[in-house]
Amino acid sequence: MSEARDTRVIEESRRQVACLSRLGWYHSIELPDGGVIEGLQSLDQQRERLRQFPIPDDLTGKRVLDVGAWDGWFSFEMERRGAEVLAVDSAKNTRLLEARQLLGSRIDYRIADICRLTAKDVGTFDIVLFFGVLYHLKHPLLALENICGMCRDMACIESFVTDADPQAHPLMEFYETTELRGQADNWVGPNLSCLLAFCRAAGFARVNFESTLGERAHITAYRQWLKHAGPDPAPEVLCVANSARQDHTFTEAADDYLTFYFTSPLDELDCDKVQPQVGPYGSRPIEVVRCGGGWQAACKIPPGLSCGPHDARIRTANSPYSVPVRIVLGPASAASDARVSAELQLIRVADGATLETGRVRVGENSGMSAWAAGLPADAQRTRIRLRLNGTDLPANWLAPVCGQEPRQINAALPSGLEPGTAVVALVFDGEQSIPLTIELIR
Repeated sequence: MSEARDTRVIEESRRQVACLSRLGWYHSIELPDGGVIEGLQSLDQQRERLRQFPIPDDLTGKRVLDVGAWDGWFSFEMERRGAEVLAVDSAKNTRLLEARQLLGSRIDYRIADICRLTAKDVGTFDIVLFFGVLYHLKHPLLALENICGMCRDMACIESFVTDADPQAHPLMEFYETTELRGQADNWVGPNLSCLLAFCRAAGFARVNFESTLGERAHITAYRQWLKHAGPDPAPEVLCVANSARQDHTFTEAADDYLTFYFTSPLDELDCDKVQPQVGPYGSRPIEVVRCGGGWQAACKIPPGLSCGPHDARIRTANSPYSVPVRIVLGPASAASDARVSAELQLIRVADGATLETGRVRVGENSGMSAWAAGLPADAQRTRIRLRLNGTDLPANWLAPVCGQEPRQINAALPSGLEPGTAVVALVFDGEQSIPLTIELIR
């Protein structure tokens, strides 16, 4: 009797699989009993697509986001490898729900628009899958920025491309109606060069071209630079400022850029040889040029950073990182985490040109001078900061030791600061003095 019942269960399962296979599945789904829901794409084709990316076989403890999950095979495969998976699509797909039930899967499934979905909605992920979606979007760069902001490590991006030449001029076609494959939801067709540029502009530090299969390109985009420290001397940061406003206001929500002003003994630097980092994330420069006796490098503030203080640093391709400079995303009130030292004392703060106490002029070529006590005799200028409203100004001059006299410290100011009340503290090796209040004036 039991054998007959088992036979009926197997036959019913096969009947259901055959029925499901006729209902227009795109993904093929392998079931626990060995049956397969046959989709337009075979299991071998799906596995081949996934093999284009350096995704580990063991994803235990990892969190994965599958954007445009459709029938869900890639989501189920990530779960099979041990990941916690969130599958997202712009419209409800009942086939994914049926497959989830047949597989006994625990993936989370949500309906959301990737052009509106952010980390504030769903958190962050170690790996993001973005397969076959970009060309369906009117706002592909916005979607990639959102993906970058939700990604902690790497994003695996597959897209239709019009050509596969990575050296071609970046170009993208726009399809107003059904020009691409007769589908009304195909909006854009980037070439490979454009797709790579989009990923860099979205905020990823490193973008690797993996392969093409037919008309589809495969890109792995990383949030961090490779870990290495070459023999070149580390750059010295002179100032960090908002690229547009040239002040010390930075936001975590807008498309903000910052500029590092730094020195390096190297004679030739460009966007491929300079590696900025803010917090845990790298950001590829959009410009590296000579500036006076040094350099300046502008980069996008990495998406996904929280409001508050973050260390900003920079290195060249073969050097260690510079000493970090703290910046604050959001209001200066968010930067209240510093350890107050009992030894460090800021005695007075003055304008760098007039030496008027407590009143510092802002504008082009402005600076600040401060007098401090409690610094060790062997203190190095590169380890000293004047923290203005939570954001650091690296010291560009430190007076030599003269008995018990307070030591003078000079620092350059960004040119776009607005007049108003400000607070200044002395920072040395991660500890700061009790701050003084000053007035910034024109």
